[in-house]
Amino acid sequence: MSVVSPWLRGQRKHELVELAIAAGVQDYEHLRKIDLEVVLDQLLRKNEAVFSKNSRFFPFYIRAYSPVKRERAGSVTSDGDAKAIRVRTTRRATRAAEEVASTAASVASRTTPRRSISSLTQPIPLPPSPAVVADVIDTSTAELRSKVGNLWENAGIVERAEGLRDSLSSVVSIEALVLAIEAFGLRSQVLPFRYAFTIPAIAGLGSSGWPVHLPDLFLMLTSSFWSPVALWASTSLLVPLFFAYFFNLTLRNNQSPLESSQPIYRFDPLAFNVVKALFTYLVYGQNVNFGGLVGRETVDTVRAAVPGGSTGILIGSAVGALTSIYEAILRK
Repeated sequence: MSVVSPWLRGQRKHELVELAIAAGVQDYEHLRKIDLEVVLDQLLRKNEAVFSKNSRFFPFYIRAYSPVKRERAGSVTSDGDAKAIRVRTTRRATRAAEEVASTAASVASRTTPRRSISSLTQPIPLPPSPAVVADVIDTSTAELRSKVGNLWENAGIVERAEGLRDSLSSVVSIEALVLAIEAFGLRSQVLPFRYAFTIPAIAGLGSSGWPVHLPDLFLMLTSSFWSPVALWASTSLLVPLFFAYFFNLTLRNNQSPLESSQPIYRFDPLAFNVVKALFTYLVYGQNVNFGGLVGRETVDTVRAAVPGGSTGILIGSAVGALTSIYEAILRK
């Protein structure tokens, strides 16, 4: 492998690109600087008769005709030939030296506008055909699509979405969502947010003060918090769970009445929603106080806090019951 000309190594990338355009190099856009040096060196060495007449490549051939090569040429040829070669070499070196001097002067005095003007005067490389342009666009589009697909797969969004869907696609998840909605509404009533402090304004960002509100935890020490919470937890969670545990119709699923098996659920979701709806109707709809255990004020607080009141709780029970029936049908 021949050594690349020091003159080519001393050129910048944009200057090598201009030389490649002048030499007719194809596909130079994708080549690095070192690759351009190698390609131009090989091309100029193989086509000396063509490019040596071009003033832009004189510095390359001046370096190529070093004293070592002249001595090698003199040892092969005769004395007369050696003298003729020395004469031609001297003339060529003189002419090349003049060209190098003029070229160096033009390079030293060259500015950015002149360089841009010279680049405009050079022929602009055009694609050989529209089909090549279409192939380049298709290739770029495929690479972009592949990178986006790899990024999507590496992020794990599909797996996480499928995992979330599997977690929510159950009766237990629906029951938990209904209870969470009721609990959130009750929290806003019995444990409201109070003003705590203000985040100071930041002059550099041009922001104003930001007031911060936090739950009033001192209310947890009063009966105004625990009475509504205990009533809602009893009618919507504890009592229905008690009956759903002992009246578990999933215990004998696909079994004869005399055989026992592991239940599908430890608490029957259908029995849970039926008992929840029944106690909601009695306590919040008919004002049954169970011998004075439930106060009227507490009932009104829970009824006003839960979204939709007693009707909202009944709708949540109906949704849970229908979901449990639908799941039981799918299991058959």
